[in-house]
Amino acid sequence: MRPAFYLCLSVFICGFLNGCSVGPDYVRPSAPFAPEYKELEGWKPAQPQDDLLRGAWWELYGDPDLNELEAQVDVANQNLATAEAQFRQARALVWNARAAYYPTAAFGVSFTRSHQSGNLFGNLGGSGNNISQYALPFSISWEPDLWGRVRRAVEANTASAQASAADLESTRLSLQTELAADYFQLRALDGDIDLLNRTVEAYENSVRLTQSRFAGGVASRVDIAQAETQLESTRAQAIDLGVQRAQLEHAIAVLIGQPASNFTIAARPLTQTPPDIPTGVPSELLERRPDVASAERTAAAANAQIGVATAAYYPTVTLSAEGGFESSHIAQWLVWPSRFWSVGPSVTETIFDGGLRHAQTAQARAAFDASVASYRQSVLAAFQEVEDNLAALRILENESHVQADAVDAAQESLRLTTNRYKEGTASYLDVVVTQTAALNNERTAVDLLGRRMVANVRLVQALGGGWNAADLPNDRELREGDSFF
Repeated sequence: MRPAFYLCLSVFICGFLNGCSVGPDYVRPSAPFAPEYKELEGWKPAQPQDDLLRGAWWELYGDPDLNELEAQVDVANQNLATAEAQFRQARALVWNARAAYYPTAAFGVSFTRSHQSGNLFGNLGGSGNNISQYALPFSISWEPDLWGRVRRAVEANTASAQASAADLESTRLSLQTELAADYFQLRALDGDIDLLNRTVEAYENSVRLTQSRFAGGVASRVDIAQAETQLESTRAQAIDLGVQRAQLEHAIAVLIGQPASNFTIAARPLTQTPPDIPTGVPSELLERRPDVASAERTAAAANAQIGVATAAYYPTVTLSAEGGFESSHIAQWLVWPSRFWSVGPSVTETIFDGGLRHAQTAQARAAFDASVASYRQSVLAAFQEVEDNLAALRILENESHVQADAVDAAQESLRLTTNRYKEGTASYLDVVVTQTAALNNERTAVDLLGRRMVANVRLVQALGGGWNAADLPNDRELREGDSFF
């Protein structure tokens, strides 16, 4: 019983020492941020509740077609399916790391038949012996986590799994916002095409008017040629926009997991105006961006890897026991005298490794420094994206008001010039010039509305789409599904 006593004593001592972990404890890296967004100055956005961005944020736009398309991203997008599988892989690595907390037990049955050399043990020229061996061994071994190597490994894999979960949400948000941006660009093209088609009808009337005036001897063939040139040029512009529309339609098909050949969106001009998006304060952005959360969790994983590398400097203690039955005759195999056992701890310390452990620790520290720099860079990029889209929304809104005045002025100029042409006091070239100016200004107004909608979607993405770092799975949630133990 004395070996068993020593084994129990060793287990107790190891359990007592199991509370220490080498390596630095993680502290979230500092990151630069401003007290308020610069591009909000001089522009008064509305302040709806933050929960408007939670969940299906695209419903803010009140577009049933967009709502139906967005619902298909979670179900059928293959890039999202890839990110989800990568998260499950990262979660399985947490289970893999946690397995090192427990002993390893093995059980087996074996039979061997061997013939000894006749020249062994001084029996030169002998015939040797045939030996049978029946064995029923059971073994158990455990390496107690004295220096925290396993705990640091679990900590690293847990942080990596959380980073993967944040990557999954970042991919989801990116796909959702890309779909919304493509959709609004497509609707803006529908509006542009509709404008050009209506303009073609107006130009056809102008051609008929010019032909009538030519028949009456008031207009020249030059006027007819100019009118027909204007008409056909506008038709060509409408046809050309079909290329961009088809490409956007195909891109949307891929985002919702459908073959481009089987997918069609009915044409409908863009009529929505950008809704108000709550920006919050800059300090909240660090918790609302999944890509920033992923970078921070990656830094936490890298910090834990320093502890894993540092633990290699300390001795490895292994507790092991083995027992069972063995015999050379099957009839005596499972009787009490055939038992065997062994038990005892072992301690191993590496005394020379050519600088391997030092290099691995230095590598882990450098990886942590790199991850901290990446985290801070992701924070800076996040603030840039918010400021960029705030500036775009503010400037484009001001521009759209000015452009609306330009459209009104161009239409009034076209009306006056057309009347003068009918009265014979203006040439058709004057009409062509004013028609071109009016069309260009109307197309610019349509394009501005599309750009405002896209900037609005990009602001939602820059603000995290209502996501929060509190949504990351915790340690307990990462252990769920661990049904094999």
